[in-house]
Amino acid sequence: FPLLSKSARLQKLLANSNNEVNNEVHIPDIPGGASAFEICAKFCYGMVVTLNPFNVIAARCAAEYLEMHEVVEKGNLIYKIEVFLNTGIFRSWKDSIIVLQTTRSFYPWSEELKVIGRSVDYIALMATVDPGQVDWSYTYSRRKLPSENGIDLQWNGVRQQMTVPKDWWVEDLCELEIDFYKRVIIAIKSKRIMSGNLIGEALKAYALKWLPAFGRDQVHSSEATRNRSLVETVIWLLPSKKGCVPCGFLLKLLKAGTLLDIGETAKRELVKKVGIQLDEASAVDLLLPAPVGEGGLYDIDIVQNMVEEFLIQEQSARIGHPAVEDELLADERSSSSVSYASKLAVSKVIDGYLVEIAHDPDLPLTKFIELAEMVPDAARPVHDGLYRAIDIYLK
Repeated sequence: FPLLSKSARLQKLLANSNNEVNNEVHIPDIPGGASAFEICAKFCYGMVVTLNPFNVIAARCAAEYLEMHEVVEKGNLIYKIEVFLNTGIFRSWKDSIIVLQTTRSFYPWSEELKVIGRSVDYIALMATVDPGQVDWSYTYSRRKLPSENGIDLQWNGVRQQMTVPKDWWVEDLCELEIDFYKRVIIAIKSKRIMSGNLIGEALKAYALKWLPAFGRDQVHSSEATRNRSLVETVIWLLPSKKGCVPCGFLLKLLKAGTLLDIGETAKRELVKKVGIQLDEASAVDLLLPAPVGEGGLYDIDIVQNMVEEFLIQEQSARIGHPAVEDELLADERSSSSVSYASKLAVSKVIDGYLVEIAHDPDLPLTKFIELAEMVPDAARPVHDGLYRAIDIYLK
């Protein structure tokens, strides 16, 4: 029996079987079910077995379940599949992504066999390859731009091979669910090759794909738990260095997080990042809804926290970073000696915000005054915006 000769598990099950008449063995819990078992059986009987990115993980887990190891018989199925993975699947960008997606159905087998981790590592490795060494056939789903059709006709008539853009991998990774996506991005960041700006671009693309009505004042309750986890994960993955992600995107993320009631730690981290780049914000983007039960339409406290974070940069630049300061915080505030132009920009943003919230009939006077006074006098050489806000509020 070729099947028995290659499977230690079947040998043990048959030896312990109480059914001496039919010698039946039941394996209802085999990963991949009947189709995966069929692959294993065909291999044992020398029949042609076709492995591909869609069935290789099922076959690998089933072979492990059946204990088809080298100690049982040389050249056994596990060895053959491992060779196929290492020399075929994990050398292909597209196949590696497909394989990673299929591993979910075979958890925890796929985790214990490290095929999830290996898929993640190979995807991260290929994503960080020099774009000059990447061929278009390497990519998965991204459409070429008109200027990226493989050749470029120069003014002198010379046909020059075009290079793949640096963000060629971004759209493909958006196909992954958030838990796998998180692991891949962490692996990419750990290599310290990819720029923070490119990581930020990837996170922005992912959020735009998976968050319905991203940045709008609505949320689908049926998907609230999944979306909350997604927002918190994206926040956690954001590059620490200032300027890698546009302030507008951070504020949309904050608005979505507020509607989804994300954790306070994630919200504080996002507020800090927005505050450091507050000079890039627009007044309208700061109109975040007030927490339930609080007076007024808008969350004034969170904007005050942003202004505080912005002003802390100047204090940090003036006294220098303490030796014990957290490395990530130092990255965020690096090169952040606040310029006069940045202060003027924040002043205009806050005065514009005051104009917007002044229309709220339930806005407490104390909050209006506190926020207005947070802007340093030197940063507000012109008071037209503030006067307009006061005029609207008094009316």
